[in-house]
Amino acid sequence: MIKSELIQRISTNNPHLYHRDVERIVNVIFDEIVDALARGDRVELRGFGAFTVKHRAARQGRNPRTGASVSVSEKFVPFFKTGKELRDKLNDVAVPKPPRVSSKSAKPAASSP
Repeated sequence: MIKSELIQRISTNNPHLYHRDVERIVNVIFDEIVDALARGDRVELRGFGAFTVKHRAARQGRNPRTGASVSVSEKFVPFFKTGKELRDKLNDVAVPKPPRVSSKSAKPAASSP
């Protein structure tokens, strides 16, 4: 799904809102997420996931075409970690897992002589 499809779907599900207002709302939300990450803040959307910024230190890389050594400067990259509800929904964890058997309560197998 791309941003225009998201805006269209929200507009369709909320006919009382103007399309331009929905577009403005979506843009403001994305802009706020970007601004928070630029400040170094963490953005958490419960049930969906959390956006953070990770620092990558400067290092020596290698040009894959020529094999020459290349200096790679430090940078900050966005990182997204999914929330538990999203992971569960993607993996269809509707079926409860069987209870774990503790190793203390498990009976040792009988050995034959």
